[in-house]
Amino acid sequence: MKHLLSILIVAGSLAAAQAHAACTYPVAPGKFPDGTQASLDDMKTAKASVVKYNSDMDAYLTCIKSEYDSKVATQPDATTDQKGEMERVQLQKHNAAVDEVTQVTERFNEQLRAYKAKTAAAKEK
Repeated sequence: MKHLLSILIVAGSLAAAQAHAACTYPVAPGKFPDGTQASLDDMKTAKASVVKYNSDMDAYLTCIKSEYDSKVATQPDATTDQKGEMERVQLQKHNAAVDEVTQVTERFNEQLRAYKAKTAAAKEK
């Protein structure tokens, strides 16, 4: 029985590692152009990178949710503590990803506001 349990634990760990490997955490866009100096094309390129990053992060969030659901479904005999730990890990991954998306979006929006202020000032002249 102990041997069978050990085999199941190893198999479960390998399956979890493979499932985890399938969820690729997206790379955030690097530095955004300075909105006070950027051209319209620079800002459009930056916006496109944010939109793609957001889409990639949505796919990642869907993946980790599916990974969690699969893990819970394949471990019906997990204890309450084990289920709680699985949920805690999933929520931690989810919240970290959402926090990063928010920070990236805020950085872009800061430069976008600067760009809009620059172009509005230029129109007033």
